[in-house]
Amino acid sequence: MKAAVQRKYGPGDWVRVEEVRAPTPASDEVLVRVHAAAVTVSDTMARRGRPLLLVRPFTGLLRPRRPIGGTEFSGDVEAIGTDVSRFAVGDRVLGSTGSRGGCYAEYLCISQDGFIAKMPANLSYRQGAPVCGALAAWNFLCDKARLQRGHRILINSPWADIGTAAVQLAKHLGAEVTVVCRPSDVDAFRSLGADITIEPAEDFTRGDRSYDVIFDTQSESSFSRCKRVLAPEGVYLRTSPGPAVLLQMLWTSRLGRKKAVFSATGLLPVSVRLTFQEAIKRVIESGELTTVVDSCYPLERIADAYDNAEHGQTLGTVVVTMNHRDHADPTL
Repeated sequence: MKAAVQRKYGPGDWVRVEEVRAPTPASDEVLVRVHAAAVTVSDTMARRGRPLLLVRPFTGLLRPRRPIGGTEFSGDVEAIGTDVSRFAVGDRVLGSTGSRGGCYAEYLCISQDGFIAKMPANLSYRQGAPVCGALAAWNFLCDKARLQRGHRILINSPWADIGTAAVQLAKHLGAEVTVVCRPSDVDAFRSLGADITIEPAEDFTRGDRSYDVIFDTQSESSFSRCKRVLAPEGVYLRTSPGPAVLLQMLWTSRLGRKKAVFSATGLLPVSVRLTFQEAIKRVIESGELTTVVDSCYPLERIADAYDNAEHGQTLGTVVVTMNHRDHADPTL
């Protein structure tokens, strides 16, 4: 099979598409023929091996422990192990392999008890691959912030998968949604459900409005700066950890009514993530949520896909497709 292989940490053009042996499913595994895979910020971090303390304990200290990257996929069940009961050959599925990687390949194996689920019928493979962005947004907004109807939420720099999903989910939950975005993206975020848009130059932390939730999907602000415009029991959400926010989480969990929160959705138990996924599936099937694909590349252009995901402010997710048919027909 074809796969994007990385032997050492470094830039995207160090990744090579090679012919490798296709995996064989164990008794409790399904073999998935991958149609599409997401290229996320976490995937680019794993490729670089940085930040060291955040990434390499999971991916390998000196070189990638598993040379095939990619953590989110969509595809068809090609074969099943003898003990598999939850899936059948031909099922359209999506899921995540986490730090095991392996999604930038034509085939992968995953346990039926891992993070794998049947794909909503109204999603294409391209739309199904970046499921974890919506999953993370659901975790932050519903589980951590307890966002409710009538709340005011500000979503700062809502690029990529988490940001576009957060706008839609916040609207679904009945909140008033304010988005900080470029003027060129105003129409796009309005169509996703934003009620109010602010240009980055306006500096929302100096404005007159207060918010029940501030969700910084790119970790470009800080709790200290945003505290002024948080409501008395407001929550500041951040997608990446750092010494400051971790200390603020500890401090605000014990003192004060305004809270700073970080959560690593990928480290949640699979059972919890599958519960979230079922809730998201219902919203997707209702038509109130869809994944937004910024751009799509064939596997042979994986370096370009990495570069776009890493350096561009993408409106949605960057996706790679595994074969020419999938790449030629975006409706699949």
